[in-house]
Amino acid sequence: MLKKFFKVTALPPYVDFAIFILRVGISILMITHGWAKLERAIGGNWGFADPIGVGEKTSLLLTIFSELICSILVLLGLFTRPALFFLIFTMCVVVFMVKLGDGIGEMEKGLLFLIPYLSLFIWGPGRYSLDYYIFGKTRKSVRN
Repeated sequence: MLKKFFKVTALPPYVDFAIFILRVGISILMITHGWAKLERAIGGNWGFADPIGVGEKTSLLLTIFSELICSILVLLGLFTRPALFFLIFTMCVVVFMVKLGDGIGEMEKGLLFLIPYLSLFIWGPGRYSLDYYIFGKTRKSVRN
């Protein structure tokens, strides 16, 4: 069952390349957010929103894990779907708990991350990923 979760779906080569661009691009953009939060924590500023009630410090650490570590995993295409699970959860908290009452303008950035994460979770990491080489090397690409 675990191998099925990591399975890389057979897709045409141009779709694999499009997924690679999306995966790398969205990851680089999110890494900048996680890095800024890590620098803030290293500087001793642990003040952070606590929308799920686990404490400010824990919320900040979980957000750093998601935005930095999980984004690096998605960038590499390594354990992509589990990493995307954490990123999707984080963006859902941002959009539907932190920014919900602030209007679409404030929710927009979270949604602009959430939508590609959901798409990547459905499609998987594509052929140009470490997941492909570890878990799905025998798949055949669909030709179109």
